[in-house]
Amino acid sequence: MKIDGHVHTPFCPHGSPDSLKSYAERAIELGFKEISFTEHAPLPEGFSDPVPEKDSALPMEQLELYIHSILEIKKAYSKEIRINLGFEIDYIEGFEAATSKFLNNYGEIMDDSILSVHFLLNNGNYYCLDYSEEGFAEICRAAGSVEDTYNLYYRTVEKSILSDLGSWKPKRIGHITLAHKFQLLFPAPGQDLERISSLLDLIKAGGYELDYNTAGLRKKHCQNPYPYNSAARLAIEKGIPLVYGSDAHMAEDTGADYQAFERLITGLPLSSE
Repeated sequence: MKIDGHVHTPFCPHGSPDSLKSYAERAIELGFKEISFTEHAPLPEGFSDPVPEKDSALPMEQLELYIHSILEIKKAYSKEIRINLGFEIDYIEGFEAATSKFLNNYGEIMDDSILSVHFLLNNGNYYCLDYSEEGFAEICRAAGSVEDTYNLYYRTVEKSILSDLGSWKPKRIGHITLAHKFQLLFPAPGQDLERISSLLDLIKAGGYELDYNTAGLRKKHCQNPYPYNSAARLAIEKGIPLVYGSDAHMAEDTGADYQAFERLITGLPLSSE
């Protein structure tokens, strides 16, 4: 059954104004039987969004409208496709209690959710990992090197996997190799797959799923999915369930590059790393 488990919405401040209807109809057109709207959950109270536009997540004042709108589209298309109400939850080091509070308040209504790392804490300052190549370079300067930045990201992902966020903590870990978004400008260190393997062991031990996110294929400085091919194969070898996600921020990207996921799970040859 074709499932797109990572789809954004017009409520995303850094996305497109495409309607929920257009996302749903695109998925139906492509033969998907299920999609999860996983909008970026509101950032925790007290956390200052480090990106210039302050547009990383759904504003809290739009949260109830988002929930109502997803419930409406679920009902409207219930005969054509299963639509899940969900969130992409940011793990932010130091804000675990506030994140748990949000999940306790809204977890019961969630059909699906993803736990992702976008923000890195370094020497008391927060940085957005994937905002821009200039922003990534800034993190590298602050952390000490490109290798240190990758290691900081993986340490933070490890903390997200091990964190106690309560009974509503998401069971799917998002785009585990997001540090590769600018890899053609800032190549990964040589021990990268070894580091990812240790994270996969934690994911396996915790009973989590893994987001197979094809957005990286659409990024000019990445051109690989998250996780990249050899890491994805390693996850399969370890028995970790992978869930395809387009990470669409516009309706036309719903279901994008699904064939890469099909080739992966059927064992067909993939593009070179």
